[in-house]
Parts: sequence; structure tokens; C-alpha cells
Amino acid sequence: MTAAFKFNDLHYNIDLTDPIDVSIPLRFDGPQPRAFGVGMATAEELGDTREDSSVNFERYTLVPHCNGTHTECVGHITHNRISVRSCLQDAFMHAVLLSVEPESETTDSYSAGSEAGDRLITCGALEQALSSTTKEASSGQSGLPLVLIVRTLPNDEAKLTADYGDGNISPYFTTEAMRLIVDSGFMHLLVDMPSIDRLFDGGHLSNHRIFWNIEAGSFEVNEKTRIGSTITEMIYVPNEVPDGEYLLNLQIAPFESDAAPSRPILFEFK
Repeated sequence: MTAAFKFNDLHYNIDLTDPIDVSIPLRFDGPQPRAFGVGMATAEELGDTREDSSVNFERYTLVPHCNGTHTECVGHITHNRISVRSCLQDAFMHAVLLSVEPESETTDSYSAGSEAGDRLITCGALEQALSSTTKEASSGQSGLPLVLIVRTLPNDEAKLTADYGDGNISPYFTTEAMRLIVDSGFMHLLVDMPSIDRLFDGGHLSNHRIFWNIEAGSFEVNEKTRIGSTITEMIYVPNEVPDGEYLLNLQIAPFESDAAPSRPILFEFK
């Protein structure tokens, strides 16, 4: 089945029969990704047809921010309890997938402070990837995608079960890179890391605040806050999926909370 879409006066055809799921399956009875030292997501058996129950049913316990693929909104860092379900209004979105290799040495900065050995996604690396992948790479021009999807290199299936514990083993964005993302007009950001900030940054979450336009140290929204923008973390994009432009269907569990488990689906433009 082929569908025709129009984005910013440009027309595309997509094949709806070939979806690309970039979420990480959350297996309650096996290895699973997690972050910040939280426990594993668990399932408690309440009924089992193999044990004379008429149905199978279980109680699930998880922390969306730490157990697997999830989408979060500005309510993640505000006193006001804002729901991701109310913030995410875009059902289908024009997205660009970029592969970027984090750097250990850069002239870029990170406001909360970096340490030797940290791997950072720099502004220059993003600019180079954008210019070679998108038709129009500057803010406001026709054809610029609404969504940025970042795949970090090297990319292997260890991300499917990675335990991001007490060590900062995950890359993160520099301040300049995050400002480029916002200035370029990207409203939604998908990454294969557990956080767009340094995992243990003293609670500053400076990149989150830049992305949503919340003042440093503030927990309040303002008239310029990007309420409709979301961040999706802990995705996995297989290596066989090429960099380029896609149609994104971002599906979330209908939780009235600042974050919810999610399932991003990509469709390739034909």
C-alpha cells in the first residue's frame, strides 16, 4: 500500500507495508536496557492458563524514564505536572535520521561540565551530517524535517540491553549542538542514548532546558517554552537503515504523565 504525503509544499510517496520499528522491545523476563541505577522492569504473574487460570494477566512495574524506549515532555523538568499525552499532537511527522560519531576532544562546551573521556555530540558533527543528508539544511527553508533522529556510532545491538548504571558511559550533546537543534526548527528529538544530557550532571539538565526553552535552574514554563516538543530516548536504529528522510509515526502509551513508553515507527520516502 502506497500513500502520498505533502510536507512544506514538497510531495512524497511512502510504502506503508514496510514499517521500521526503532523502539527497543521491553522483555520483562530477559535482558533489558535500563539507566540511572533503577531496578529492572518486572512482571508479576496474577493469572496463568498453564496453571488452571482462565486467562493470562500480569502486573507490570517499570520506570518509563529508565526502562526502555520512552517519550517525555517539558513536564519532566517543571513544577507544573504537564502530560506528554497533551503535548504530543503530531501523529505523522517528517523526520531526518543522522549517524554521528561522538568526540572526546572538542572546542564545544557543556554548561554542567565535562570530564576526560566523555563522548560528546558536537555542533560541527551535526552540521556536517545535516548538510549531507537533508535537501535544505538551514532553518525555515522548505523541506526541513520537523524531527531529528540521532544514531550514535559505533552502533551495535549492545544498546538493546545496555545497563547505564553509575558510570557516564553514554554520549551526550554539547551546548552548541543542542542550540543548533533548536535554532534549526526541530520540534521533536529521538536519540539512542538514555539522556540528551550527561547522565550524572548534578541535576542541571541543561540540554533539556535548552530544548524546551526553560531558563537555567528554573522549573517554570514561560511564553517561549516549546510545549509541543518532545524528546524520545533509548531507541535503537539498526545499521541497515540508511541515513535520510522518513515519515515518523510516534506512538506513545496514553499515560497522563510527563513520560510514557513509546514506539517510533519509520516509513521510507519513495
